[in-house]
This record gives sequence, C-alpha cells and structure tokens, in this order.
Amino acid sequence: MFSSRVPGDLTPNRLTQAIQQVRAAGTPLIDLTLTNPTTAGIPYPASLLEALADPAGLRYAPNPLGLPAARAAIARDYARHGINVAPESVVLTASTSEAYSVLFKLLCDPGKDAVMLPVPSYPLFDHLTQLDGVRALSYRLEYEGRWAVDFDTLDSGWTDTVRAVLAVSPNNPTGSVLTDVESEELGRRCAERDAALIIDEVFADYPLERREAAAQHRRPDCLTLRLGGLSKSAGLPQVKLGWIVVDGPEVLVRGAIERLELICDTYLSVSTPVQLAAPALIDAGVEVRAAILRRVQCNYRELQAMTAAHRAIEVLRCDAGWSAVLRVPATTSEEDLVLGLLEQDGVLVHPGFFFDFPHEAFLIVSLLPQTATFKAGMTRVLERAGA
Repeated sequence: MFSSRVPGDLTPNRLTQAIQQVRAAGTPLIDLTLTNPTTAGIPYPASLLEALADPAGLRYAPNPLGLPAARAAIARDYARHGINVAPESVVLTASTSEAYSVLFKLLCDPGKDAVMLPVPSYPLFDHLTQLDGVRALSYRLEYEGRWAVDFDTLDSGWTDTVRAVLAVSPNNPTGSVLTDVESEELGRRCAERDAALIIDEVFADYPLERREAAAQHRRPDCLTLRLGGLSKSAGLPQVKLGWIVVDGPEVLVRGAIERLELICDTYLSVSTPVQLAAPALIDAGVEVRAAILRRVQCNYRELQAMTAAHRAIEVLRCDAGWSAVLRVPATTSEEDLVLGLLEQDGVLVHPGFFFDFPHEAFLIVSLLPQTATFKAGMTRVLERAGA
C-alpha cells in the first residue's frame, strides 16, 4: 500500500499503473516489499490450523475481553520476553489495527485529542487516526549509528491535547528497538503529562542484531498498553487475533480495563474459534516463527555482504523486524529510482518518503522473500542505486 500523501507525481495510481504495465508485459517482478509470510515460501505445519475446528466453537458464549484460556495463553507467552503479565490484563481484538482503534476510543475525544506518532514509521497510523477522528502529531527518530528517539521533537510537538504517545518497538521499517532509557523517558513524560504510552511490539520475535539483556520488567509509572498478535508472532495474518496488554499503576489499569470491556462488548469482533485455538496456535507458532527468523536473519546477512562491495550504499543498523533500510546516493530522486527499478529491472521496493524519512535518498526492502529471490532482486537494486 502506498500513501496518498507522497510528494511529486509518484502517486498510488501512477505506481499501481506501473506495476500493472510491468505484469501485463509478462515481465517477472521481484517483490522486495513482501510482508505476507504465507506467500514467502515459509514452511507451515499441515496440521497448524486444526485447532480452529474445535466443536466448542459451535456454541456462542461471548466474553467482551476474550475467553479466559486464550488470555492466559497470551500472558504465559510474554514470559519469553521477561515480562510478567496477568491474564486479567489481556484484552483480545481481531487484529492489531483494531486494537489501535479500540485504544483511540478509550483515550481520545474525536475531533479534539491527539496522539504522538514516530517518524519514520508505517503510514498506516495516519489512516487509523483519521478514521477515529484523532489528530496525529509527530516526533522524530534520528539516526546516528543507531536509531534513537529525538526527545526534543517530542517535547516541542507536545500539546495539551495529547492523550497518548505511540512507540513502535521494533519499529517498521527502521527496525529500531527502544532502549531501557528511552522507555523510561517516554513513560516518565507520559506520567507527568497524564498521557498513555502505546507500545507496538508485533515484530519483537525477530531480532537481527545481538541485543543487550533487557532490564527486569517493572510496572511503569503511566498507563502502558502493549500490542501484539498472531499475524507476526506465529506468521498467521489470516488468523485474525490481536491483543492489548494493560500495564501501569493499578488504579489506571483497573479503570482502563473497565472502559475497554464496554468498548469491546459493543463490537464483540473476535471469533470464538480463534479464541479457542489460541493456546494451540501460540504453541505451534514456535516452528513458523523460527522459520521466519532464519529467513530474515539470513537475508540480512546476505544484504550486508552484498553491500560491502558498494561503498556508496549503506545498510542502516536494524535491530529487529522484517525490513532493512538502505541509504543510497541521491544522484536521482527516490521517485525516479523506484520507478526505474520497477519498469526497467522488474524489482519493487519502497522509497523512503513513503515512511516519512526526512530527506533523500533511502530505499526500504523486505527481508522476507526466499533468499535466492532476495539476492537476485538486491543485485539489480545495488547495480542501479550504485551506478
């Protein structure tokens, strides 16, 4: 999906037309924007979805926050990351995108309140805030050997209408992970200014660089809402299950869960079969997750090795996730470079401005394609971008 607010004349329609023309001509297209693991040649156990056929799913007995067994399974799974979660603090949603909508309803008055969003980041957040009538304000991530929160832009952009700060860790597409210091600073600011902290952790299972051991988890000072889902953690975007983990001071957690129960009871969007299957899907997802991790780590190593011969092209440090960022010579615009790769080389990549990079020239590539395909596509990218 390309944003509707891109600069110049590389509009979604123009890009779509270019893709259609390439395909109509029969030109093989290497898609280095791939984000769907089910089409990436990842091996899935044939029995993986059998748990969805539980006969208990024939009976409808809704629980607004989710069935207890599913919430307990998600809480147990957080222990892998050293985070102690009580099942009662888990709220189920049909997807992470829906979780955002639920939280915007929880925290914000439409047409009045605002949420602070990181940039660079995925443009989906702009659409989600607009659909819920929430104003989007931005703070920057800056790169100096690693991506870091620019707290000056956070503080200068903050207004009295801000009700939440969104942090994406690992970020898409930068792959940056919040440090303990950054997490504490974000939490402190939110606590002092009566705002909530939303932390999107959907890519947390896919480290690309060695990380320092995380500090022992402690209860944050502000209302903190962690987001996850089966789409990434088990490679199952078609099995719609996301979740919110509510953390923070007890009085704030209790009040938030009470209001979330009312919001979720209004929609009851999470299907019974997927809730019943959640414990089995989480357990079985280990195998799929491991296969995806091997793929993205392998492609990340290949990318680093391939770019070593191109001094003018830099792979920016990526801690985790499914994407990598290339800084390339700004000898032509990102628009022309992306269209040249598509129309002349049969390779589809994202330009940096799609993610609100502050200047040119950056390309973002997915690490998810099969390695032979990835190497073939990157060979063409490096030849054109480094020319």
